Amino acid sequence: MNDLIITAGTAVSAMGRGVDATCQTLQSTHTTLQPDNFQPNGRGSIGRVAGIEDHTFPDTLALYDCRNNRLADQALTSDGFLDAVAEARAHYGAHRIGIVMGTSTSGILSAEEAYAARPAGELTLPETFHYSTTQDLASLPHFVAARLGLTGPSLTVSNACASSTRAFIDAAHLITSGFCDAVIVGGADSLCRMTLQGFASLELIDPTVTRPCDATRDGISIGEAAGFALLERAGARPLPTTIAGYRLRLLGYGASSDGHHMSAPDPTGAGATLAMTKALKRAQLRPDDIGYINMHGTGSRANDAMEDKAMTALFGPHTPCSSTKGWSGHTLGASGILETMVCAIVLNQHFLPPCMNSTDIDPTFHSDMLLTHRHAAPQIVMNNAFGFGGTNSSLIVGTMA
Repeated sequence: MNDLIITAGTAVSAMGRGVDATCQTLQSTHTTLQPDNFQPNGRGSIGRVAGIEDHTFPDTLALYDCRNNRLADQALTSDGFLDAVAEARAHYGAHRIGIVMGTSTSGILSAEEAYAARPAGELTLPETFHYSTTQDLASLPHFVAARLGLTGPSLTVSNACASSTRAFIDAAHLITSGFCDAVIVGGADSLCRMTLQGFASLELIDPTVTRPCDATRDGISIGEAAGFALLERAGARPLPTTIAGYRLRLLGYGASSDGHHMSAPDPTGAGATLAMTKALKRAQLRPDDIGYINMHGTGSRANDAMEDKAMTALFGPHTPCSSTKGWSGHTLGASGILETMVCAIVLNQHFLPPCMNSTDIDPTFHSDMLLTHRHAAPQIVMNNAFGFGGTNSSLIVGTMA
């Protein structure tokens, strides 16, 4: 397992376009969430990415043009990622590079717009709506394959908020089983009315701004993001001259499915604990080897309480942890890849980000949750994602040294 490395990475979210911009935001003390201006009578705050509407989309791929794929294209064209993939393609061949994408809703906004554009009484959708290249869950990896000129295996993972974290696990399997020499791992989820209204109907939207782990937390803020990583075997080729983002090792991973409830976590944290335990076992590490945990930390009362219980049971009270969703919002199926890039920043820039917007950690919690930035140089960190339906995934990544 220790021979899998991430040789390039990129991400776009409300925190900024590219890894450097994201790093600058994480070093700040101001949220990048904003009042919901995406829909009429919006509630709470959102993590909206600037410039999607004005992004220049490739003319040759016009059938794929939708908000979700525009968001993906913003990430693909950041951090020198296109050049990094081109070098890998020249070495391995287009057919030996796979694609595994995570998303929860894909381009469903396109369907919303198509329904809204129907004349009164009309049952058919406009001819300008192309389901297979915009809304279909497969539209994201198909767009990425076309954009990058790749012909290897391509698949979508849709495990709710654990989607792009789980994508790393499937990508690792494609490489270790010999199906691929390298895999583009990532995901994208964009703002849409169904998601915003759906979470509002569950009474999970914070009416102001999300405050992960805070004593007075009152829900989540929805965000949008896209990100990608190039995963390959260490030593399979000379390290590319083009560096996109930061390089790091994929040391371990674990997943579980507790099936406790469709939209509420198991309050015992058993499924989350199992996913983290599996990741540690695969990495052949002990809990005290982990120098920082990037929490799922949505800001909902039930999720954060469950996560604290799971972390405390496994790590005790001394492993520093935080949620960065106070900057980005909850980016759903894209949160795994976005927060893997956050972990890369932590490993390379030697600071731990706090729980943005939070001022008073829940007194019933026992984990070392950060309220302020902390200088540290961890060598190994964990990234967790715990989604609806009890889909739990955990990644462990480390420095190249």
